[in-house]
Amino acid sequence: MEALRHLVVFTLDDRRYALHLSAVERVVPVVRITQWPKAPPIVLGVVNIAGSLVPAVDVRKRFRLPEREMRLGDHMIIARNSRRPVALIVDAAVGVIERSESEITAAAKILPAADYIEGVAKVDDDLVLIHDLDTFLTPLEERELEQAMTLN
Repeated sequence: MEALRHLVVFTLDDRRYALHLSAVERVVPVVRITQWPKAPPIVLGVVNIAGSLVPAVDVRKRFRLPEREMRLGDHMIIARNSRRPVALIVDAAVGVIERSESEITAAAKILPAADYIEGVAKVDDDLVLIHDLDTFLTPLEERELEQAMTLN
């Protein structure tokens, strides 16, 4: 029997993306973000999640999508990479899907330059890019974020 991957699907500008469910702690309505000095440009600031400061990452910037103001109906996906929790600001978290290994194409076969994309899955008549949170931030962004979080 082939192993299934459980993926949390989210949208940005009517495009669908996904994260592994195992990396997602929760999905919450968007909250006010406090700017954080010296954080890398991809980090919008920090949010207070259950008493902990969590960096809020600008997913739009990483995907080179047009900027837009946050809306009342937007979501934050609180997820964890191997180093820390992060809050990803998305238009909407739309649900969890299951895909077998054979239904996911490795990103290197399609998009060799996108290091933070792990794979691509077909959902209905659309493609969903599956992201790897451990490579989502570049090593330089990780260092800058670590310094900003310890200095403040």
